[in-house]
Amino acid sequence: MYPYPQSVNPAVRSHLDAQAAFFNELSQTMARSVQQVFQLNLQLGQTLLEEATHVGQRMLTMERPAEAMSAAASSAQPATAKLRAYQQQLTQLAADTQVDLTRVTEQHVQDTSRTARTLADEVTRVAAEETDKGMRQQEDAIKNFRDPFQQDAARAAKAGSQPRGNLQSAGDGASKGSMQGAQAQQPTDRNPGQQR
Repeated sequence: MYPYPQSVNPAVRSHLDAQAAFFNELSQTMARSVQQVFQLNLQLGQTLLEEATHVGQRMLTMERPAEAMSAAASSAQPATAKLRAYQQQLTQLAADTQVDLTRVTEQHVQDTSRTARTLADEVTRVAAEETDKGMRQQEDAIKNFRDPFQQDAARAAKAGSQPRGNLQSAGDGASKGSMQGAQAQQPTDRNPGQQR
């Protein structure tokens, strides 16, 4: 019906086409009904105007006022009948319009509701896929964030399980050697018995 870009989902396209067809036929039915009402009103107005003109001409040609009043009264009966006929035609037109609207609705509601169900299923499926994708991305991000800390902890645990004796004895030996060297540098020429 209407050209859509390729990126539009087929379920969306079919639902929009069904909606457009429904509203198109609905608007055509309403426009046809409004047009018939206007024609009916136009016919009534034209008929009443013609009769009023005819009665006015008759009243102007009458010589006595009583004759003019009887001519006016005699025209009231046909005008009332025409208004009653107009009311019946208007009622019939409203009933026909209601039947047409019901027919259009019945024709299109099934198709529109079917496409709406298809669209809802498609949206649900896509939403579930996107949710799963988002959850996987979050899990991957958390894993990538957590991995360096776990690797550091594993290295620290591995380093902590190695024997520390070599490192400790080397440190102890260095501190003992520096203490002996400091004692060796102090002057030894003092005797405890000598005083200066």
